[in-house]
Amino acid sequence: MTEISFRFTRPDNFISAGILRIFDSIFPSQVNFYFYFTKPDSFFVWTPILIFFEKPNVSNQGKAYLYGMVTVLLWSTVATAFKLSLNYLDPVQLLLYSSLVSILTMGIIIIFQKKTRLIFSFTQKQYFYLLGLGFLNPFLYYMVLFKAYDLLPAQEAQPLNYTWALTLTFLSIFLLGQKISVKDALTGLTGYVGVLIISTHGDILGLNFSDPLGVGLALGSTIIWAVYWIYNKKISIDPVVGLFVSFLFSIPFTLIFCAILSSVIPTNMQGLFGAAYVGVFEMGIAFVCWLFALKLSTHTAKVSYLIYFAPFLSLIFIHFFLGEEILPSTIIGLVVITLSLLLQQMRFGEKTGEEIVSNKAS
Repeated sequence: MTEISFRFTRPDNFISAGILRIFDSIFPSQVNFYFYFTKPDSFFVWTPILIFFEKPNVSNQGKAYLYGMVTVLLWSTVATAFKLSLNYLDPVQLLLYSSLVSILTMGIIIIFQKKTRLIFSFTQKQYFYLLGLGFLNPFLYYMVLFKAYDLLPAQEAQPLNYTWALTLTFLSIFLLGQKISVKDALTGLTGYVGVLIISTHGDILGLNFSDPLGVGLALGSTIIWAVYWIYNKKISIDPVVGLFVSFLFSIPFTLIFCAILSSVIPTNMQGLFGAAYVGVFEMGIAFVCWLFALKLSTHTAKVSYLIYFAPFLSLIFIHFFLGEEILPSTIIGLVVITLSLLLQQMRFGEKTGEEIVSNKAS
């Protein structure tokens, strides 16, 4: 029997969430991950425990929903993880170590899936293409996103980054030659009204942004991700292997910038726990779980709508673990953005799950 169990204790104790029987399609010897969250002035600790059990007797669609819910849960925690990690590491250091952990995570998954030969099967042109993708994501995208989180409260950075799908709509006009109607354009622009509500704390007419640079970087990250998504769709390779290789190619860029702008050796080792969490779950396992959700679902729209729960669930984590008082303007702005995305999806019909979801929901 498949189950997801949650156990909540007092805020000053560990909060434990057990996610059971979800990796039966990823690992031959299934994995049970327990996530432990400590109080805000401490840090994240994650402990993977290998166990063996029979595969659950659940339909493919049921498994798709399960993978989708796990993805939503994981992506809902990353905004909090970003902010906690940035208390100990600067943005470049967080990028470096989370990328390294993500490469290790995806490498293990590829080994278990017996796809290592695919790593060396690409043409020279494909390797150069993956090099370019690696420059965009993770290097440039997360460099900009982490800096945005460094400057803004998590409750602002997360919803602003969530507007990448709106950015994708308008970029597709120039990069893909697609045409959109006036109604579609107005639907997209409505989402940016939500951006104004959040970034000005409700003072739209005054246009007094909480942090202009932070807002600019958060919105800039949506452009980078949208460009990455468009060009990533143009290469037909195994998605996990492709992501692994592109992340591998990004490391030299990150190392150089880390050596110039920061230090390769972190001054506070606690930050490495956060980098490990981000690397394993935000950049690694959540992505793979989402791919399995799409693969097992009879209709991608059935699981794609789950992702709209992520930013709201994220606000709960942000409030309880970061201690941020969630402003009414944040909730109102996020509702406007989400409604805009939903209307856009319904007007365009079924989209692929990759197009609906970002980091996030980061």
